[in-house]
Amino acid sequence: MAGIPHDHYEPKPGAETWLHKRLPIVSLVYDTIMIPTPKNLNWWWIWGIVLAFTLVLQIVTGIILAMHYTPHVDLAFASVEHIMRDVNGGHMLRYLHANGASLFFVAVYIHIFRGLYYGSYKSPREITWIVGMLIYLVMMGTAFMGYVLPWGQMSFWGATVITGLFGAIPGIGEPIQTWLLGGPAVDNATLNRFFSLHYLLPFVLVALVAVHIWAFHTTGNNNPTGVEVRRASKAEAQKDTLPFWPYFVIKDLFALAIILAVFFAIVGFMPNYLGHPDNYVQADPLVTPVHIVPEWYFLPFYAILRAFTADVWVVMLTEFVTFGIVDAKFFGVVAMFGAIIVMALAPWLDTSATRSGRYRPKFKIWFWLFVVNFVVLTWVGAMPTEEPYATISLIGSTYWFAYFLVILPVLGIFETPLPEPATIEEDFNEHYGANAHPAE
Repeated sequence: MAGIPHDHYEPKPGAETWLHKRLPIVSLVYDTIMIPTPKNLNWWWIWGIVLAFTLVLQIVTGIILAMHYTPHVDLAFASVEHIMRDVNGGHMLRYLHANGASLFFVAVYIHIFRGLYYGSYKSPREITWIVGMLIYLVMMGTAFMGYVLPWGQMSFWGATVITGLFGAIPGIGEPIQTWLLGGPAVDNATLNRFFSLHYLLPFVLVALVAVHIWAFHTTGNNNPTGVEVRRASKAEAQKDTLPFWPYFVIKDLFALAIILAVFFAIVGFMPNYLGHPDNYVQADPLVTPVHIVPEWYFLPFYAILRAFTADVWVVMLTEFVTFGIVDAKFFGVVAMFGAIIVMALAPWLDTSATRSGRYRPKFKIWFWLFVVNFVVLTWVGAMPTEEPYATISLIGSTYWFAYFLVILPVLGIFETPLPEPATIEEDFNEHYGANAHPAE
């Protein structure tokens, strides 16, 4: 698809021209910040800058914390206490890093739900969506390994439970688990491996984010209407778009300032609110916590993992058909990862020709039920594995898969969408008036 027509960087004679011929970095920056952006973007589009800021925050604070951390089972917990007590500003660095992970996931979940509602995964943005899902998976891996590093009780037992899931894979599970742990159990080799990967993966994230930005700069941004920018001429494109700088940069920075005000209030006044008390006790392999729970951002998928027990009919049927190869534990692992896979397949599962949920009345109902279901799964994932939580987890997990595998494909066939505006300009004029100034 051809790019949106717009003015490209023209170097001035002299040093700029000399540099441009040899390394067109100024041109790259100019074309990035001046990219034509649909003028009707609403406030749901501000989370990209929050994610970019948080990624930088996590890398900077992580590098400094790594300078004082000791990845050894006998010293890790004490080194974290050393950071908190003896390193100048160490407590603030650690709280920024720990709570920054939560901000990262809050932003990415809102970013994903916005994409699901407005159809940002649909053609021609399928690759952008897939790269985004890869970013999410790398984020989850990085966050899990980082949670192990303080070597508290929940760190140790969380690592034991999650790495034990790989052992459920028939045939190859145990070798994979041993390779991941560096031995037969969670021990010093595991901590060293997780520390190394936790340090490395954020830079993989940076590379994936660069590809993600490149992808949507190629196809152009989606917008609340789902209507594409007109590309026949630069004059038409300019009626639908505004340069990213200064209009959307200033808007994003304003939103970022508000979000950071809340974030720093949490870091300053309630930094341990999202932490688990057991993780402030040094890891002891001989003492198992009463209730092992991961960090809050893993809870929906943890609930799905636990939902499919041996007495669920679909698990019993699968175990019977596979002659016991697929047991309840392996089924739960498949369901947990499958929940992310079906979300990544949304571009091909959604059969509706209408991109934006704004013009799909029946879709709105099922989508908001999906959002509520996500919140319920987050809540129930932190609850004990007993009734009524087990039944709620099973119902929530069933709806998750039904949404992607049944509801989205069927809605596209039977739903009658509302009329869409012909152009982005028409939608903008309808909301702000034909004579509205872009800066207003």
